[in-house]
Order: sequence, then C-alpha cells, then structure tokens
Amino acid sequence: MIHLLHPAYIPNIATFAVIAQNEVRWEVWDNFQKQTYRNRAYICTDRGKLMLNIPIQHVGKNQGRQLYKDVKIENEYKWQRQHWRALQTAYRTSPYFEFYEDEIAPLYTKEYDYLLDYNLKSIEIISNCLQINMPNLKTGKFELNPKTVSDDRFLVEAKKRLDFVQPEYVQVFGDRHGFIENMSVLDLLFNEGTNALSYLKALNIKPLNV
Repeated sequence: MIHLLHPAYIPNIATFAVIAQNEVRWEVWDNFQKQTYRNRAYICTDRGKLMLNIPIQHVGKNQGRQLYKDVKIENEYKWQRQHWRALQTAYRTSPYFEFYEDEIAPLYTKEYDYLLDYNLKSIEIISNCLQINMPNLKTGKFELNPKTVSDDRFLVEAKKRLDFVQPEYVQVFGDRHGFIENMSVLDLLFNEGTNALSYLKALNIKPLNV
C-alpha cells in the first residue's frame, strides 16, 4: 500500500523508516500549519536536543490560510549558515560526518524560495546518501480522509508523541545525555553511516499511532 506523507525538513527517523520501507506519495495540497516538522527538525548536541527552525514569510491574516506549496522561506535571515554551523558543531566528531559532508553541504549554500521545494530536495539528498530511490509520487488534490492509501501525515506533527520502540545506537553525546529518540535522520546517518539503511528497514514502525 502507498503511504501518504508530508515532506518535512530533514525528516526524523520514524518518517524516514516509512520512506525506506514503503512506496510513498507526498501530500502537496495541504494548508501550512505552524509548529510542525514542515519547517523544523531536531538534532543532538553537547547540550542535548536542539531545534533547527526554517523561518518563513508570513502572510496577512486577511489572506486566510496558505497552501504549504505556496509558503516562501525568509532568506533575509541567514538561517542556512546557522543550521550548517550547528550541524558541524554537533556532528564533526561523529564517525561519518566527513563521509557525507560534501553531499549534505549544498542544502546550506543554495537558496530556495519555497519551503516545499527545499524539503523535497533535502529528502532527495538524504535518500541518495542512503542509496534508496527518492519517492516522486505527489497528490493531485487534498483529501481529508483518503481511502486508498495509508495516511501517515500525522508524522509531521511535532507535538505528537509516537508510541514505538526505537533500538539505541551510539550518539556522539550519548555519554552525557543518554539516548535521545527520533532525531533527524541525519543523526542516524552521521553516527551509523552505511548501517543507517539497515537500521531504518529493521525499525518496527507498525505500532506508530496518533
């Protein structure tokens, strides 16, 4: 069955496990919502869990809701430089950061106008690092209750706690903070490298729920 997902910014491990294990269709006709993984991601640092947030251009209240595909990034704020520095600081001592650095770096040098385009590019680059095909299917309209796909769009909601068992792997600052679950897939990639795909494919995602 096809799994329906929102394109998120450097998606978390649960979301990428769905991508690695299934055929995926991207939801591109939804309304943008704040405080979701559409424009935020979490990484592990020496101080613990850190949120990386992409600033967006807000429209006036009189314009109502804005489609996700129409949301523009606020590039006046040099967020890409800040995010890349945070990733370098967090993962430069990880086993595989240098191995993937040149592939990930372009996400933080080239400007994108639209958030959706940027997120899809981030997923494409990470898919290439994992050596899996980038899903290309997209929705043609918005359906509140789709009948023919597995609706996993809830995974984009940052405040939802997922009930699933995630095996521990060695994180850079795990000796200070213990294992921190469901970080951005970059945390897994930089720490586990070529083992990351096997980890994602073995992850039991069936107990995921809202």
